[in-house]
Amino acid sequence: MTARVRARTRTLTVAAATAALAAVTAAVPAHATAPGHQAAAPTALFTPPANPDANAQILDLLKHRQLKDAAGLLAMTLTPQAVWFDGGTSPADTRKAVDKTVSDAARRHALPVLALYNIPGRDCAQYSAGGAADSAEYQAWIDAVKAGIGNRPADVVLEPDSLALVPSDCGMDDAQGTMTAQRYAQIHYAVDALEPLAGTKVYLDAGHSGWHSINDIVPRLIAGGVADATGFYLNISNYRSDSEIAWYGKLLSSCLAYVSDGGAATACPNQYWPVNDAQTWLDANVRTAPSAMKHFIADTSRNGQGPWTPPAGVYSDAQDWCNPPGRGLGARPTLNTGDPLQDARLWVKIPGESDGQCTRGTAGPADPERGYQDPAAGKWFPQQALELVHNASPSLFPH
Repeated sequence: MTARVRARTRTLTVAAATAALAAVTAAVPAHATAPGHQAAAPTALFTPPANPDANAQILDLLKHRQLKDAAGLLAMTLTPQAVWFDGGTSPADTRKAVDKTVSDAARRHALPVLALYNIPGRDCAQYSAGGAADSAEYQAWIDAVKAGIGNRPADVVLEPDSLALVPSDCGMDDAQGTMTAQRYAQIHYAVDALEPLAGTKVYLDAGHSGWHSINDIVPRLIAGGVADATGFYLNISNYRSDSEIAWYGKLLSSCLAYVSDGGAATACPNQYWPVNDAQTWLDANVRTAPSAMKHFIADTSRNGQGPWTPPAGVYSDAQDWCNPPGRGLGARPTLNTGDPLQDARLWVKIPGESDGQCTRGTAGPADPERGYQDPAAGKWFPQQALELVHNASPSLFPH
């Protein structure tokens, strides 16, 4: 390559990058904090470094002059997101990693969201199998997380799927339910360790509105120690709409308050009741003010187009949660939801990272909805990342 060609190539690359960055300036939410920039308000949310493969995809798009797609992916990665900690390191290394994230956020006057994902028997030994070997190892890990946080602010999303998918749900329990009882004790240990920290709020797993009924999930939350936590979270890595999640969250907070006052969870209205009937019941039976109820947060990272409806009669197991096609980014993260029970909308699942190798009941290995094999769980999924950008609602590029 001649010096003239190299110079021209550099010029084009810089021009493309400048155009992409300019396009994204208005698209990045005001509360997203770029590296080295201090948020103007203490309620800003922390933006961690992007997945390196996301950056590689952005550079490749720039190289091929696909500027709008590059700008969209850049906007996505510059939006506040959770930081996941999934074990696999020593307690000392865990403490250092958590400390680094919380320290980076504190320097930017931003609130980090920590997704802790190391419960024994995680994900019923399926796509995201792993976790600590036993309760003792898990408690040591939680203690390391606690030391890493210290007294600095942090929101903790404690163990996705840990209560909506307990060992007894997937045939991992014995006749006495020992493993499920251990699961509740493990979650409660984490709550007792982390919630008392000066700046920490802990939220427990409550699945989503398309999974468990209110009457089923409330006893699980109670067994996991929700009484000692700030509240619960909804829709992690899922696609339920904001309005559906808000109503489910209200029913769940209300039922927890009702049970706390001596009522039975079986009496509470659930998401399948007619809305007017459920509201009438709440008005008659729940006396607790919203400020005194358990609050919730919701994951809006991929729910911009709502849930996917699989084609009827095609798949024996459609896996509608697993890399469904045609989904989009959802509402941008914020701590100002306008809902007295909802503390935040967050991007907890990292958009663009795969849910796993989805075969939808077929022999595989290809995902029959896509015609190719999906990346393993947690790996970057370039095609899906662009789908999420293209189908974002609200759009990343408002007019």
